[in-house]
Parts: sequence; C-alpha cells; structure tokens
Amino acid sequence: MTILAYRRDIDGLRAVAVLAVVLFHFGVPGVTGGFVGVDVFFVISGFLITSIIWRERQAGRFSFVGFWARRARRILPALFVMMAATLAVGWFLLAPKDYEELGRSAHYQVTFTSNLLFARQHGYFDASSDIKPLLHTWSLAVEEQFYIFFPLLLALLSSRLKHWRLALFAVLLVSFGMSVWAVSHQPQKAFYLLHLRAWELLAGAMLAVMPKVEWRASPPLAQAVSLASLALILTAIFGFDRHTPFPGAAALLPVLGVVGLIWANGQQATWVGQLLSSRLMVGLGLISYSWYLWHWPVFVYANYAAVDGLSAAELGGLMLLSLVLGYLSWRFVEAPFREKRLLAGRKAILAGAAAGILCLGLTGLALREADGVPWRLSEQALRYAQAKKWSPELTACLADKNTADKRSFCHFGPQGLSVSALVWGDSHATALIPALEDAANRHDISLVQASFAGCVPLDGLENITPCAHFNQRVEKALAEQSFSDVVLAARWSLYLYGQMSGDKEHALKDLGTGKYVRAVAEQRFEQGLRERIQGLRAAGHRVWLVKEVPLQEIIVPYRLSRLAMMHRPVDGEGLPVAEHEKRQAFITRLFDELAAADSGVTVLDPAPLLCGADGLCRVELDGRALYTDDNHLSDVGARHVQAFLEPLFRSLQSRGLTAN
Repeated sequence: MTILAYRRDIDGLRAVAVLAVVLFHFGVPGVTGGFVGVDVFFVISGFLITSIIWRERQAGRFSFVGFWARRARRILPALFVMMAATLAVGWFLLAPKDYEELGRSAHYQVTFTSNLLFARQHGYFDASSDIKPLLHTWSLAVEEQFYIFFPLLLALLSSRLKHWRLALFAVLLVSFGMSVWAVSHQPQKAFYLLHLRAWELLAGAMLAVMPKVEWRASPPLAQAVSLASLALILTAIFGFDRHTPFPGAAALLPVLGVVGLIWANGQQATWVGQLLSSRLMVGLGLISYSWYLWHWPVFVYANYAAVDGLSAAELGGLMLLSLVLGYLSWRFVEAPFREKRLLAGRKAILAGAAAGILCLGLTGLALREADGVPWRLSEQALRYAQAKKWSPELTACLADKNTADKRSFCHFGPQGLSVSALVWGDSHATALIPALEDAANRHDISLVQASFAGCVPLDGLENITPCAHFNQRVEKALAEQSFSDVVLAARWSLYLYGQMSGDKEHALKDLGTGKYVRAVAEQRFEQGLRERIQGLRAAGHRVWLVKEVPLQEIIVPYRLSRLAMMHRPVDGEGLPVAEHEKRQAFITRLFDELAAADSGVTVLDPAPLLCGADGLCRVELDGRALYTDDNHLSDVGARHVQAFLEPLFRSLQSRGLTAN
C-alpha cells in the first residue's frame, strides 16, 4: 500500500468538520450551518482516498479487492459496534413504531443504502428526523457508494482517454448542475443521493490527480488562499441555517474552502495550517469518525427519553459523553482494526465484514417483520401503543383514492327496507363508527355511513378527482333512497387551514393563483357549506353538522406509550381548550349561524366531552388512549363521546323513523 505523507492540517480540518456537525446537532447557538461539516468530510475523503488510489495505480500496485478490503477495515468495525449498541439500547427505549423503523434503517445501512431510505422519508431538517438514531449514516452510505464506482471510473477514464482529467471534471460539473436543479425541484433527493453529492467528493479527487508542476505558490499567496478558504467554511457554518437551499450552489462555500485549504497548506506553511496542526485539533481529527458515529445516537436517545426536551447543561453533558464514547471507539475498535492488530489478513477482514453485514442485516429485518417487537413493552405502554391501529371493520368503511368507485357504503342498526339517516364525511366520520353503531343498535335506528379519506363532503371543493366521484355517488344515493336526515362530519379545519403543523396541502386554494389565502379558503368553504345545506334542505332532509374533535399537537398513542415506557405520568397531556376554540372560531360562528337561520339544521359538538375544567382537551382515559393519532378518535374515544350524538337519535326515534 502506498503511504501518503502525513499531513497534520488535514486531521485538524477533520476536527473542524466534526465540531461543526456535533455543535449543530446539539443546538449550540450560532452554529446554524454546522451540517456543512459533512461536506467538509466529503472533500477530505475524496482527496485522501483518490491520492492513495492514484499513487498505487501509477506504481502498478492497485487492487480493487485490496482497496475495498481497506475501506471495510477503516469503516465497518466502528460502524457495526455503534449499530449493535444502538439496536440494543433501542430494545429498552423505543416504542414499537420507532424500533421497527430503526430495524429498517439498520437493514438498509449494512448494504450502505440508508440514504435511499431516508430520501423517501422526511427531510433531514424535519422534526421527525430527530428520532432516527441512524439518520447520520446517510453520509457513510453516500461515501461507500462513491467508492464502489469511483475506482472503476478512474481506471476506465485514465486508461482510455488522453485528457481523462477533463472528462472527470466534466462528470463533476454534471453532478453539480444536477444538484443545483434538484435543490429547487427535489430537495430531499438533492440532500441524500449519490449522484447529486458526487461532485463534492470529486472536488477533492480532482485535487489529488492534478499533474505535478514545479511551480509552488509564494508564502503570501498561500497565506491569502488559506485565510480566504477558512473564511468560506466559517461563513457556511455560522451563516447558513436549515432554511438555506442546500446543497446546490450553497455547498460551493465549504467545498471550495476545503479545496483551497488543502492546496494552500500543501504549498507553504500557513497560519491556518499551524492552527489546524495544533495538538488539540489533530487529536479531535483522529477520533472524528468515531465521534461522528456516536454523537447522533446519544442525542436522539437522550431526547427520546427526556420526552419534553433537554436543558443546556444536559446537552453539554451529553456532548461530552458522545466525545468519550467516540474516543473509546477509536481507541479500542477503530485503531486496532486499522493497525491490523485484529483480523489482520484481507480474507479475515472481508469474512468479518460479511458476518457483520449478515448479522445486523438479519436483525434489522427481524425487527421490521416483528413490527418493532411490541411485547417488549409494559402492559400499559403496549395498550397505549396499540391504540394507533384502526380495526378492520373501520377501514372497511373508509373509501380512498383506490376504492372510491368500488366500495359500498356501510350499514348499521336493523337491516330493514326503511333507511333513516346518512352519515357523510371524511375519515373523521369513519372514526365515529363505534359510537354510531352502538347508538343505532340501542335506539333501533338504521344508519348508512359513507366516508372518503381526506374528502370534504361539499360540492366543488374536492381536492382529488375520486373524491368528486365519491360525493356524486352519495348524492345519487340521497336521491334514490329515503333518508330523512343527513349527518355531515369531517375534519373541517383541515380544508380551511391545513395541518396543525402548518402544511397547507389539503387546504382550499385560491382558484386564480393556486396559492393558499386564509380569507379565500374561508369564503370558499362558507359558500360550499351553505350550498350543500340548501340542497339537502330543499330535498327534505334534516341536517346535522358535527364539529370536529380537538386536534392534538402530539401523536397520542406514540406519546403516551413513550411516557409509560419512561415511567412518566400522562397527566397534563392534551391541547389547551383555548387553542381548540381559537382554531374552531370561524367554524363555530358559521355553524351557529346556519343552525339559527334554519330549525332543520342542528350542530353537534363532541368537544365538551373531551375538554374539562382543567383547561385541557384530554387524550387519555383510565389507561386508554382516546385518539389513534393526533386527530382521529380511537374506539375508546368514540364511545367516550357517544352522548353528544343523543340529540340525533332521540330526534329520529321521536319521529318514528325506525327500520322495518
């Protein structure tokens, strides 16, 4: 193997990279762009690895198998130890859904494809990414994918083309151009995928294969370039944030900064080079890989266990803990394997790598197949966690974009010739089925339930074509059958204001611009509801408007099960009543106006049965979750609020509208 002249400054540059990433992830104020530390690693890796490949090729000693064996020795032992420990801790800490996802991540990562998995899920900066203990392995996946293909590409170009460096530079430019385009059009893919990140590794690679020249930069020029390059990196670390379109053109700052520093410090001794070569920086650089591996699982698991976040002092202590773990990993795992004190032979390391891949991969697959091994949980935690599952009876009554023209409506109560009432809405109408079915049987009333996921039961406001077709089917049923009453139930605020998180995907848009404007959404909704009620009343139907249940800011079964696993109380969980009333203010006013203007329109509200004198809209009752997620009632929740439907059933019963 060709030995490169050791450069302390590059180890110091690794320290800059890992410090940026760790400080960013632990939320240290000011380090808002620390995620660019990964880009610094990419360029360093491209330079060092390509330098080795190229010198070995020039000496006629390069071997693909030998190269990949060295990569396995360098990367896999510390990675596999961290993954095994992460899976072990997850057994005791993670809720089933999260443990299943951890298994999925491990299964992908052992084949270095976790970046492909994460690219299909939430964005890197989304809050949901903070509960993925192996999220940081995406960068390792990108690097290893690169080093599977790059040696082959380098060998092909350098052996077939006279101007192969220009061809390699052209590949770099194409990758960069695609990255710039993808940042605007496919930002998640731009962040995670190899072909959109390859230009950063190629930037370091190009520096490594540049032809040797006699000319050397003067000390003043080297000083100027090194200072300017450090300024580029620091500008990105302290100037970028999670809202910066990245990587794309913005990644030029750290990439060019690293290229400039490596070049300048290779030309002359510089002030920046001396700083990077200091004992502290070199020491941090030596353990940077292991520290990078351990810092993220430590942060994720600590945050997970804390449930409500961590103090600055706790974050500082955890950062120190991750540094200690990183040092121990370097001292007892990384260095012994790298120095061939363990599994010294090529066959031994490759066999060990295969065994680790097989063991961790099968473990990850088993966790997926076992749905996160829910029997690990205590009886109470498991009871909460299981509330997220809808019963087959409910899902059978909910149409969606794949079933709208096929699925029949559901019928509850006595099966007679006379049908008294139709319940029409979206999945919130479906969630009421346990209460509707119980009441229908108890009062001897016949009901038909028609619901479509994410579909507002109002004309002209449907977001997708199958939804409009479904509403037409309901209108046809109303015309053909003898329904006396129609119950409209939906997550009304979704169509007015979007998700609680701020996502406006399902909210009504301005027809002219296609953009969301609150006043326009409210105007369109009011008009659509008035027209729907006018049509129903003209056809002789009584109308019942069901207000939505309080929307929560947490995924209820998930939150409650986590609290139970941590042996934490669940008291105090729930949305403040004031916030519920604020979000529902327009809907409340409109519903009340419609009911006041027509005695044939009545408003039903489940919220008083969920919101108490303590000022909270509760999510739990007697050890049971009242919601399946953050907005749908569970079976227990639906039955808990059943009394709010009594006016409907008493009205039907008093008018003698029973099934024959």
